[in-house]
Amino acid sequence: MTDTQTPPTSDYDAEPPEPRRRSLLGILVGLVLGAGLIFGVVQLGTVATDLFAAFTGAPDDITAPEVPAGQPVSINIPEGVSARTIAELLTEVAVVPSTLDFEVAVRSRDAADSLQAGDYEFETGMRPSAVIDLLIAGPNIETFRLTVREGLRIGEVLDEIATQTPFSVSQLEATLMSGEVISAFVPPDPESVQAWEGALFPDTYEFFAESTPVEVLQRLADQLERNIGTLDWSFVRQRGLTLYEGLVMASLVEAETRVDEDRPQVASVLFNRTDIGMGLQIDATVLYALGMRGVGLTLDDLEFDSPYNTYVYPGLPPTPIGTVGMASLKAVANPAETDFLYYVLTSTDGTHTFTADYDEFLQFKAQAKEDGVIP
Repeated sequence: MTDTQTPPTSDYDAEPPEPRRRSLLGILVGLVLGAGLIFGVVQLGTVATDLFAAFTGAPDDITAPEVPAGQPVSINIPEGVSARTIAELLTEVAVVPSTLDFEVAVRSRDAADSLQAGDYEFETGMRPSAVIDLLIAGPNIETFRLTVREGLRIGEVLDEIATQTPFSVSQLEATLMSGEVISAFVPPDPESVQAWEGALFPDTYEFFAESTPVEVLQRLADQLERNIGTLDWSFVRQRGLTLYEGLVMASLVEAETRVDEDRPQVASVLFNRTDIGMGLQIDATVLYALGMRGVGLTLDDLEFDSPYNTYVYPGLPPTPIGTVGMASLKAVANPAETDFLYYVLTSTDGTHTFTADYDEFLQFKAQAKEDGVIP
């Protein structure tokens, strides 16, 4: 807290003398001189900045273009180039946020002479320290790639990782439960692996061959947080939902759609139903509750007692129901403006038809069945 002081009181109570009136000419002259003085100060400031850069060798900072994080980038670092040139090459393709960030990291580690030339595989939006690690290790270090698909449940995610790495499913489960991997979307002491549902971002990654299960899983958790952080969630918060609930809703959009163009409209249906107190009634949540995939639901299935069954319980399920890609996150953060309450799959390419009228929905559904699009 800043201390405040009482202004000193005057030693006498005499009225202050009446200020002298200034002529109009005097005021104008003063304004002109004041403007000139301000201009001179600005110019001196610019010159001082230039002189500082000249004497210290501090270059102008270059920032990376705005592109999604996690995109693969192939880049060649030529022989004999300076750390500054490497910084510029990396910034141009958005591997690092700016030349200044990279150079500061290099200087802090005194690594300028240790960066190796060669062909590298990076990703956009990497931390400068991670890039420096790779450049010091050199281009010939052994790596492996890992791909996690959108819409997978946590058990399926661990199965995919296990088939592409030396790690077993039991190792991966134990790692997630150990507390060594952290996420803003998972409690510090999860009761089960299901607490990690939806908290690992689906993408293609490259790791050092000696990477540990902690490093692999933490990378996927960090990528989700990083991508969520690039979006404006004002719309979701204005609806009284938390960021975690936004992630849950995005998992429903992911599970219900195959065509990116449909995602903002499906998100609008979910918000519109929520606004009027209508049940979400998402088939994918019932399948999740039943532990099934790719089967038609019966009337008994729709009555299955589970907090994940959005036909039985109002509102969102307690956790996401699978991994969520960037398109579904964007759809929930910025849904289409519609009055739609219903949608049905009407094309074999995955496209849905939307409507606000229930009778029209039934017509679309009957036609989709007749066309063999849905069972």
